[in-house]
Amino acid sequence: MLPSHNVCSIPSSFQLTGIPGLESLYMWLSIPFGSMYLVAVVGNVTILTMVKVEHSLHQPMYFFLCMLAVIDLVLSTSTMPKLLGIFWFGAGDIGLDACLAQMFLIHCFATVESGIFLAMAFDRYVAICNPLRHTTVLTHNVVGRLGLAALLRGVLYIGPLPLMIRLRLPLYKARVISHSYCEHMAVVTLACGDSRANNVYGLSIGFLVLILDSMAIAASYVMIFRAVMGLATPEARLKTLGTCGSHICAILIFYVPMAVSSLIHRFGHQVPPPVHTLLANFYLLIPPILNPIVYAVRTKQIRERLLQILKTETKIK
Repeated sequence: MLPSHNVCSIPSSFQLTGIPGLESLYMWLSIPFGSMYLVAVVGNVTILTMVKVEHSLHQPMYFFLCMLAVIDLVLSTSTMPKLLGIFWFGAGDIGLDACLAQMFLIHCFATVESGIFLAMAFDRYVAICNPLRHTTVLTHNVVGRLGLAALLRGVLYIGPLPLMIRLRLPLYKARVISHSYCEHMAVVTLACGDSRANNVYGLSIGFLVLILDSMAIAASYVMIFRAVMGLATPEARLKTLGTCGSHICAILIFYVPMAVSSLIHRFGHQVPPPVHTLLANFYLLIPPILNPIVYAVRTKQIRERLLQILKTETKIK
């Protein structure tokens, strides 16, 4: 008789292990992860509130920032509550449909976030290279359509991933996923059928999002830098580049962890499993935590509004 782990079956659910190899530290790990999740939620809700109440922030860049805040809330909330449940209660069981839904949300909204960064790069390009037409080119309707296009692209790119798993890979040799969430490749490796199509499609989408989007953003900044170098004085150049600082920081915060996590997952076979899983979680947590901080520190209107609120609360106390 074959060992049970070699028998293919149709699972009704999977078991997420959390962070393999660090089970004895789960209660301690829940403190930093829970704190980071709380900071991410508070920070992004604060950004949404600030832009809503401060009319001077009703500009394309800040509307895109609100889109980033919503996306970051979705990304962090789709993974962190489940991870904390594993840490606190050992609640690693997740239904097959819930697993596929979580996979879709994570990969779809990561793709949408990349699209929003591309739209923000276009906004900076128009604002600096053609400032007189900025308000006529990037109207509220255009900003909304760019956001909708990024969302539709994410759905179009990622929608086939869970469908291909559901329709092409119904049988699995195990139901234990050595990860803290339903990552595409972590699920596909458990399948009994031919998963080459899933692997090729996943790699192709990763290439389109990571490589092409980053190249398009880089091209926009090449044109921006050329325009900035044509300004008359160093002070004007620094001031103009300063308007791009928050966007550049946010891009690095998003793409660097994504690239590192993807490379380690594909090629870092010698990397210990806990390191890989931690990096995968940081990739979903770092942007939601740092994006609000970067924009709050570097945006005068947001910074002044926050200080005004803090002073008012201090006086009340």
